[in-house]
Amino acid sequence: MGHIEVSGLTYLLPDGRPLLLEASFKVGDGAKAALVGPNGAGKTTLLRLIAGELQPADGRIASSGGIGVMRQFLGEGSVRDLLLNVAPQRVREAAATLGAAEAALAARDDDEPAQLAYAQAIADYADAGGYELEVVWDVCATEALGRPYEEIKDRSLATLSGGEQKRLMLEALLRGPDEVLLLDEPDNYLDVRAKQWLERAIRGSAKTVLLVSHDRQLLAEAADRIVTVEGRTVWVHGGGFAGYAEARRQRRERLEERRQRWEGERARLRRLVHTLRQRSANNDALAGAYQSAVTRLERFEREGPPQRAPKEQNVRMRLRGGRTGKRAVICEELELTGLLRPFSTEIWYGERVGVLGMNGTGKSHFLRLLAGEPIVHTGAARLGARVSPGHFAQTHLRPDLAGRAAAGVVMAEHAMTRNEAMAALARYELAPAGGQPFETLSGGQQARLQILLLELSGATLLLLDEPTDNLDLASAEALQRGLEGYEGTVLTVTHDRWFAADLDRYLIFGADGLVRESTEPRWDL
Repeated sequence: MGHIEVSGLTYLLPDGRPLLLEASFKVGDGAKAALVGPNGAGKTTLLRLIAGELQPADGRIASSGGIGVMRQFLGEGSVRDLLLNVAPQRVREAAATLGAAEAALAARDDDEPAQLAYAQAIADYADAGGYELEVVWDVCATEALGRPYEEIKDRSLATLSGGEQKRLMLEALLRGPDEVLLLDEPDNYLDVRAKQWLERAIRGSAKTVLLVSHDRQLLAEAADRIVTVEGRTVWVHGGGFAGYAEARRQRRERLEERRQRWEGERARLRRLVHTLRQRSANNDALAGAYQSAVTRLERFEREGPPQRAPKEQNVRMRLRGGRTGKRAVICEELELTGLLRPFSTEIWYGERVGVLGMNGTGKSHFLRLLAGEPIVHTGAARLGARVSPGHFAQTHLRPDLAGRAAAGVVMAEHAMTRNEAMAALARYELAPAGGQPFETLSGGQQARLQILLLELSGATLLLLDEPTDNLDLASAEALQRGLEGYEGTVLTVTHDRWFAADLDRYLIFGADGLVRESTEPRWDL
């Protein structure tokens, strides 16, 4: 049995501003809740508060059943370290003690106190359930990586893809002892087959799950309720994602109507006070009515207005592009060594082409080659006349932007004044972060800044590698609207099924190295 209950939660930023203000909600036993909201609204912070990693300024958090946490960013070290990272705290602590005892014994193997400490550490690790959990980890390692735990426990995480790491962590959490799971963007780095597995695993689990995700299809398939963080508070839609947009619209209308009624009543009370003040100046009999009206107005204003409807996100992407030759991309017997067998294709001006396939099939390498990077290949990959590529990198690794403020980047690279740069950032809702270095921006902010730079560059071929991975729901929809009006060619790698449905046709990169063309998205080759 596991549940989460948050009551009147307030959390203040280091500068004293409230990020969350009297937020309350409950996720009952066995429920599957999705946590959504704009980038920077406080979703990850809320998960950390529930996990006990942060302390609120006010309010109360209650839970039962033990909490397992998957963080947004992956760790370092070995496979064992990764699995310990999602183990219950008592196992982590016992494992740390055991590791220290092993090190001490190795340094003084004939030291009796060290031997006794090591024996005690083994017993404590067993009592904490460490060895029982290692049996579970063996199943997890076999399912996720195809190897038994003992064989790979010391393997460096650097040798695993992001998708392999995520799958291993998810297997361990879903099979582990904790009854409440907090999953921060568990679908990032997963290909579609892995996302479909995750959807089935969440639906089929008896555990209580609270997850953050920007994948609209995963939200639709896995969540039975939606918890929204916006406007410094939280509200809950008790149905699935299919009805969420309508529920949000109706809620906004209710809040606006209540606010208007309150404003109308305040105006009426102020008029009454004003009228009675004037009349009581010449009629002492009305003095009592005037004071009563003043008291009523003061009490009404002291209680304060009802909650204001949260400001709608207004990300406006003006992707322009330009005319090019009829053939934008020409591939002739192109082979990416060790990844793709030779294939030929042509992509025409104005097409929106999806590059689909499992992780590790060469999709990102293909885009990087077209972007001009030195990717080992044979055959030919050429761009057509007047085609200027712009590349969106999935990992957001941009050494050229490190240490540079967002506004400074826009000014320097596109010869803009500060006012012009801030206006452009404002269209992407990045103006408040204009002075922050690139690496301190959230994943969603980094993604929006990269898209803005593509817009300003005037690229006529957009090479987009998982562009919606870190975008919140409104930003992902803004990108789709921006691409509809884009005068140019789009080639995009994506595992976002909602996003992929808007594309014209698809190149399917198979696990067998073959590239196939399709008019429908395919995820199973």
